Amino acid sequence: MNPILLIQDGMSDVQTAVDTASAANVAAERITLWDMALNGGWIMLVLLLMLALAIYIGVERYLALRQAVKVEDDDLFMNNIKDYIHKGDVEGARALSKQTNSPLSRMVDKGLSRLGRPLSDIQTAIENEGKLEVARLEKRVSLVATVASLGPMIGFLGTVTGMVTCFQDMAHAGNNIEIGTLATGMYQAMVTTIGGLIVGIICYFLYNILVTKINKVVLDIEVRASEFMDLLHEPA
Repeated sequence: MNPILLIQDGMSDVQTAVDTASAANVAAERITLWDMALNGGWIMLVLLLMLALAIYIGVERYLALRQAVKVEDDDLFMNNIKDYIHKGDVEGARALSKQTNSPLSRMVDKGLSRLGRPLSDIQTAIENEGKLEVARLEKRVSLVATVASLGPMIGFLGTVTGMVTCFQDMAHAGNNIEIGTLATGMYQAMVTTIGGLIVGIICYFLYNILVTKINKVVLDIEVRASEFMDLLHEPA
């Protein structure tokens, strides 16, 4: 057999063994997302707490907004209010408003409490109550926007502190600088950047969902309040 062919076959076997060993080492050294987060240091803990707070507020507000306006319930409520008004039973209408306990019912109750005054005064009272209801609906939503803004900034802070750690390790290593010496600082720098961006993206998306839902709820309440004012404008 040709010696050159034997050498080539031997080299092929060695290369195959090296590739297999390299693949095994890569698989062994592959880190999980949790390990990556741990390498980010205390900055990742701050980001995690901020994300948990934003998600909690987002879920709580979304459920509250869904509860605030139910089309079927509001339709039934307004029909009953019309019946009471047409009968002249203002006290019955107010009792129904207090029993319903929704943003719309509180606005209607405020208007009913001003009956006998000029319609402009009634409308002003309803608008003022509406502003209070909107403020209640928007409660803590601004915190989600704050987290969306601060997340990338805190992630960038982790990037800077990671680079400072990297340079400190370089200074202490002197002329014996190795890649492993810089790994801790570089891990922290990169991982915190990724973490901050992820928190910012999730919270920004969540904030926009809440704002859209709030605008829809406010529009529905305004339409119902206009129906109530039209009812008061009807001739007795």
